[in-house]
Amino acid sequence: MITIKDKTFVPFIPAKAIQERIQELATQINEEYADKQPLIVVVLNGAFLFAADLAKQLTISCEITFIRVASYEATESSGQVKQILGLNESIEGRDLIVIEDIVDTGLTLHQVCAQLREKGPASIAIATLLFKPSALKEKLDLQYVGFEIENRFVLGYGLDYDGLGRNTQDILVLK
Repeated sequence: MITIKDKTFVPFIPAKAIQERIQELATQINEEYADKQPLIVVVLNGAFLFAADLAKQLTISCEITFIRVASYEATESSGQVKQILGLNESIEGRDLIVIEDIVDTGLTLHQVCAQLREKGPASIAIATLLFKPSALKEKLDLQYVGFEIENRFVLGYGLDYDGLGRNTQDILVLK
């Protein structure tokens, strides 16, 4: 249990389960992209730990780049992409795998993928560590999902509360 500002968080998904699931996702990606060279597009800040651990398990030839998207306010998704920074590479004709920490409403990722599609990639796949199906407001095709969870506020393993709490090995949930 940890307390950040005014909120208390308790254990939810242990580090061992996270790492085992990441290995399974990497195996699937390695098989499906065996004869391709995808560009891994990591959505910062939250996805950095997931992306790093996933990348270490990938045996395929790939490149990695980072974009930053701002859409959260405190514990709620604003649903609006305020800004996308990064992506200096040309993505025209490329196979993309967008790495996200969590998909809840889907609004942000839907907007990100729409903006990426405008640049003409060959394909866009989405890998997310966490997915809250009951919170989804915008339909998304999620190819790689670590864990489906209920609609609760989670923290740790890259996920934050007002910028704090990203640095835990486990994922915690609001008490």
